[in-house]
Amino acid sequence: MLDIAHRLEEAGYDTWCVGGAVRDALLGHTHLDWDLATAATPDQVTAVFGRRRTIPVGIAFGTVGVLDGEGTLHEVTTFRHDVSTDGRHAVVAFGASIDEDLARRDFTINAIAWHPGTREMRDPFGGIADLAAGVVRAVGAPDERMREDRLRALRALRFAGRLGFTIDPATWDAIVASAPYLTRLSAERVKQEIEKTLEQVERPAATFRLWIESGALAVLVPRLVQGELAQLAVLDRLPRPTPRGRPYRKLLRLAAFFGVAGAKTAGAVMNDLRFSKADTAGVSTIVDRADRLAPLIEEAAGSDATPSERAVRRWVATAGRLNVATVMRLLEARWGARRDGGAATAPPASAVASLYRRMVESAFRDPVELADLAVDGDDLRRAGIPTGPRLGKILHDLLERVIDDPSLNSPGTLLAIARGLQDAEHPTSPR
Repeated sequence: MLDIAHRLEEAGYDTWCVGGAVRDALLGHTHLDWDLATAATPDQVTAVFGRRRTIPVGIAFGTVGVLDGEGTLHEVTTFRHDVSTDGRHAVVAFGASIDEDLARRDFTINAIAWHPGTREMRDPFGGIADLAAGVVRAVGAPDERMREDRLRALRALRFAGRLGFTIDPATWDAIVASAPYLTRLSAERVKQEIEKTLEQVERPAATFRLWIESGALAVLVPRLVQGELAQLAVLDRLPRPTPRGRPYRKLLRLAAFFGVAGAKTAGAVMNDLRFSKADTAGVSTIVDRADRLAPLIEEAAGSDATPSERAVRRWVATAGRLNVATVMRLLEARWGARRDGGAATAPPASAVASLYRRMVESAFRDPVELADLAVDGDDLRRAGIPTGPRLGKILHDLLERVIDDPSLNSPGTLLAIARGLQDAEHPTSPR
C-alpha cells in the first residue's frame, strides 16, 4: 500500500489512505484492507502502474484495483464529489480535493484520511473525537446524507452494533425518517446488509432490535416484523464455534433470524431477498427439522423416564445425521429464549446437553439413513423387486425397521423382509 501511494505521489498525484482501514487502525484493529484516494484519474492510475497491475473494478465511480508487490489488491479511487443522486445511485464528478472527497462520505468515523508520505491526519468532521466517544454521526446534515443514499441508514445500525457505539440523536432521527423510503433499496442490498450484520456483529440481535425500533424491519421484511429476536439473542451468548465453523455459525444465525416465521415463510422471505439457493434450502431444512423434533423432545423431557435408544435414533433420523449439531443448537436457543421468558415448557438445559451427547454418539454409530442400510436398490432389483415407486417404499420401510432394531441391518435379513413386503403387495409376483 505504501509503495502504491509513493508511486502516485512521485507521479505528481496527491494520494491519501481513506475509509474503514483508517478508522479501524485508530481503533487498534489489525489485518486491514487499505484503500487509497487520489487526484489521479482512473486512466492516470492505469498509466502509472500498467495494465498488468491494475484491474478496472469500478471505473464509472473512479475506482481502479492496483496490485501491490505481494499481489494484494488495493482500491484506488479518484477524488470525487456528488453531482446528483436518486437515493441509491450517485452521479459523481472527478477533480475534487481530499476535503471535498471526505465531505461526500457517510459518517464522521469514515471521513478520516491519513497521508502516508507526510503522516498528516485529515479529520475535517471530528471523526477521531467520535471514535473516542463511541458515536456514529453523519457527516454534515444527517437528513441530507440519508437522502443521498438510503443504504446509509442500515450501515449506521451495523456500525453501531459492530463497534459497540451509540448513534448520535440527530443521525438516529434521520434514520427513522428515512425508514419509509428504504423500499428504494434492492433486495440484494438488503440481503447483503443482513448477511454483513450476522457475520460482522458480535451480538446481531441488538442490531436487529435497532432495525425494529427505527422501522426498517417493518418496511424491508414485513413478514418478519412480528417475529421476536429472543432466540437470536440466546444464540449470541452461547459458546462461539471455532473459526472453521464460520459457515455453520452463519447458517445458524440465519435460521434463528428468519426461522421465527416458520420454515415455509423463512424460505419464501429469503428467496424474495435473493439469498443463495444453498442458504435458503439450508435454513428451511434446519427450521423444519427443528420444528418437527421440538415436540418429541419436549414430550420426552416432561416424562420421568429416560429416553430410549430407539427414541434417540428416531430423533437423529428426523434431524439428519449431518444436521444434528445445527438443529440441536437452534433448539437450544429456542428453549433458552423460553426459559428467559419464564416458560415452564422448555426442557432443562442440563437435560438438553445430555440428550445432545447421546444424539451425536448415535449419529455416528447407528444406521439412521438409507445409505446406512446393508442393502440398496440394486440388491433389491437382483432379488426380483422391479424398479419403481414400490422399490423406494420398501427401502424406506426397511430403514424404519432398522432404526427400531439395528440388529436387522444385515443383507440376508433385509432381503428376506423385502421379499416378504413385495409378496404381501403382489402375492403372485415372480422372483
